[in-house]
Amino acid sequence: MTDAALPFAGLKVIDCASYIAAPIAATVLADFGADVIKIEAPGDGDPWHTAYSRLAQGNGTNFPWLLDNRNKRGLAIDLKAPAGRAILERLVSQADVFITNLPLPVRERLKLRYSDFAAHPRLIYGSLTAYGEVGEEAGKTGFDVTAYWARGGLMDHVRADHTTVPGRAIAGMGDHPTGIALYAGITTALYQREKTGRGSEVRSSLLANGMWASSFLVQAQLCGVEIPVRGPREEMPRALSNMYQTSDGRWFLLALTSEIRQWPALAQAIGRADLIKDPRFADDTGRSANVRELTRIFDATFAARPLAYWRATLDAAGLTFGIVGTVPEIAADPQALAAGILRPLADTGMMTIDSPFTLTETPKAPITIAPDQGGHNAEILREAGYSDGEIAGFRDGGVIAGVG
Repeated sequence: MTDAALPFAGLKVIDCASYIAAPIAATVLADFGADVIKIEAPGDGDPWHTAYSRLAQGNGTNFPWLLDNRNKRGLAIDLKAPAGRAILERLVSQADVFITNLPLPVRERLKLRYSDFAAHPRLIYGSLTAYGEVGEEAGKTGFDVTAYWARGGLMDHVRADHTTVPGRAIAGMGDHPTGIALYAGITTALYQREKTGRGSEVRSSLLANGMWASSFLVQAQLCGVEIPVRGPREEMPRALSNMYQTSDGRWFLLALTSEIRQWPALAQAIGRADLIKDPRFADDTGRSANVRELTRIFDATFAARPLAYWRATLDAAGLTFGIVGTVPEIAADPQALAAGILRPLADTGMMTIDSPFTLTETPKAPITIAPDQGGHNAEILREAGYSDGEIAGFRDGGVIAGVG
């Protein structure tokens, strides 16, 4: 497939953002052929550039940058300098999409607000904030761990039980789905532009996405429904939807939702057909009233054999369960490979994680390596209409920086 056949071939995108969530929206656009320019400030640039170096056990591979900024070109310009601001203005005049997550006061100071680009009515302006753009906390900074995971309620509820400390998030756990939400808003705005000829501002926030992720609980509260706090595993209300440990120390989650049909199948599959006629477990009411005892029976049963045995047994019975995967397993998951979830990363010999949707009739762009800071300065500026002499002057004046 040629680049021209990709859905966003010819779409010009400016990624004037840092860390993860907002840049992810640009990454997915690039996956489908958009020309994305990654803008960084001279000097430290996007802090995500160096985050990997804080890992004592790292091997020198900048893996988060490779993942979150692939298929982009790099431009390092000083937006505080008048010449740098002029360069940006020219690039915006030629762009379709501008994405930023700079704090609102910084956008005001640097004249990077949607209103500052009013001269470009077809521009789609993608704005990502921590807590939204109005209200007392609109200007407050935040990360996914604070605004999505903690403030959104997941940190409180996703823990072993209510007596343990709140659950810890991993890096990017809320950023990546939030980036997909911003991408969805941008593509919606692009579709609207096809009908109206006008661009628009797209807004999303980490808090909005965190509350969307925990919306089952939040909507219950809004409707006056009290959701009980999470109790210990042994006191979960349904034994057929609980976690169990196998003889080799592995955990899996049993998730059976139709107990009338699946309870007999489970009892037979695990070699405990006698439980079907046990009056304590004969119906949903009995299994709920005797959940502790049934959980104890399941604990002893599943602890008697290794995960491989139970995986084959439960699969053969057509029962739904999920293995609690380890990172080494996930990174080499044969199903992820078969489904294209893991893709080759340029010509590095490494793999990377694909964005989480595909078009059956349209392959994605081949993955290219994430750019060095300012790695395409001259190339991008020439395309924008600047001469080699002007580019040299920008470099000598400190307006641009980096390797390109």
